[in-house]
Amino acid sequence: MKRFIETIQNIFRIEDLRKRILYTLFIILIYRFGAHVVLPGINPGGLAAFTKSTQEGILGMLDLFSGGAFSNASIFALGIMPYISASIVVQLLTLVVPYFQRLQKEGESGRKKINQITRYLTVIVLAIQSPAYIANLVNQFPQAIAPFMLQHHILGFTAFSVCAFILLIASTLFIMWLGERITDNGIGNGISMIIMIGIIARFPYAIKAEFVARITEMNGGPIVFIVELVLMMVIIALCILLVQGTRRIPVQYAKRIVGNKQYGGVRNYLPLKVNAAGVMPIIFAQAIMFLPLMFVRNVQTTSGFWSSFIDYNRAGYNIVFFILIILFTYFYTAITINPQQIAEDLKKNGGFIPGIKPGKQTADFIDNVMSRITLPGSIFLGIVAVLPAIVRMFGVNQQFAQFFGGTSLLIMVGVVLDTLQQIESHLLMRHYDGLTKSGRIKGRTGGVYGG
Repeated sequence: MKRFIETIQNIFRIEDLRKRILYTLFIILIYRFGAHVVLPGINPGGLAAFTKSTQEGILGMLDLFSGGAFSNASIFALGIMPYISASIVVQLLTLVVPYFQRLQKEGESGRKKINQITRYLTVIVLAIQSPAYIANLVNQFPQAIAPFMLQHHILGFTAFSVCAFILLIASTLFIMWLGERITDNGIGNGISMIIMIGIIARFPYAIKAEFVARITEMNGGPIVFIVELVLMMVIIALCILLVQGTRRIPVQYAKRIVGNKQYGGVRNYLPLKVNAAGVMPIIFAQAIMFLPLMFVRNVQTTSGFWSSFIDYNRAGYNIVFFILIILFTYFYTAITINPQQIAEDLKKNGGFIPGIKPGKQTADFIDNVMSRITLPGSIFLGIVAVLPAIVRMFGVNQQFAQFFGGTSLLIMVGVVLDTLQQIESHLLMRHYDGLTKSGRIKGRTGGVYGG
């Protein structure tokens, strides 16, 4: 406890770090305020039926990522997911389109151009998703909208539809801007932080719903609820191991003579992450699984083929989800870890892997190691992702099940570790003790959206 208090004091002694933390909290406050500002013409008292419809299936997952803004019919209803979808498309294009490959090699100027293209693509995604969200509200829950907003028309569309369409697009762009402000002036990755805050905002409601269900429905009582919390802690620990796990490859550095002194000849290690892609594969796969909602007008009456892809409790959804996660894990590892570049860097610095010739053989060796350690990492990632559907079979409440593994838990673990790692770096740079007694905190590589 004493060490914890001293660490907090040290954090606030560093002026730059203190300003960054307070700035981040201020941006988060703005985001959470916007999540409760409803669209013009919405009657909050008439949203009960709409809110209930978003508690089940994949709509519940969308509501989770938006921090409840989706079910509140808020101006932030679509959240940051359209931007995530656009980012995924752009990253896929960098693999197959030469123009994007050239931009990726142009350094800072190329990165800015890619970010600009991503923003334009986000607007296109919003132009598709916004009408779907509005049509669902107007057609299925007209009682939640003020009559005069439906009676008046602008260019052939209801006044509500026009206002909501403009606000939904503008608000997501505003959320993107807030995320960039956190990245530039705050602490942590902005977009990742916004997603995590939305998820955490729903956690108290999920715990309350599960506790009430266990007590009132005589479904195990408080003992089962405590067991669930303990099991959740175990899963969180496993997720931390998944994020931080590495395979260390020994590297020998050749002797070098500088002046009259001899350097080198030391043995070091090349750490390769078991899950180098972080939570990106699960985000990629989740965004793909959201796509069917773009083509479904009435979720409640959908049946047949589409129904299996809009209910994450169904076997079809989880099988496809699991396979996509494994594929995207290999894909994202391939674009973030370049064995050829690692081999060249080792050669330039006089390093080599004992028993392996420098150059191509070293690159092939690293590539083979990455392929072997990525397989168990991707499988474990997939298992954690489908855990909510598994625990639902044992009577866990729908809202609470979303935190029992799955996308939400992995994102929270990854973002918290990344943020703590940045804070610890600030502390160590000013010669303060780190956040942990043993070693440094290991975060993920990059942010939730690869930024």
